[in-house]
Amino acid sequence: MGQGAQGNSLFTPLFMGAMILVFWLFMIRPQAKKAKLQKNFLANLQKGDKVVTIAGIHGKVNKLYDDNTIQLEVNPGSYMKIEKSAISIEWSQAANKAAAASVAGK
Repeated sequence: MGQGAQGNSLFTPLFMGAMILVFWLFMIRPQAKKAKLQKNFLANLQKGDKVVTIAGIHGKVNKLYDDNTIQLEVNPGSYMKIEKSAISIEWSQAANKAAAASVAGK
């Protein structure tokens, strides 16, 4: 009976370590990768880039300010000042991909 208790005490830390590893691989790592991609996307924004905000507003970057805001042209002559963090990388890339596909299809 002494061996059973000893094997169980070794199994528990290994099981906990495996659970932490799985949690890190499937939850933390992908989120960190996505956050890094979003940060690079926002850092490389330039005037004229077409973007979509997290609220679904489509527009073109008109000005970049030093206080992490941008001026977004939503219609010719109509501008909004928004936070850079309000831009969605997924929706912006999807909108640009769809626009490129429609141009290529013509």
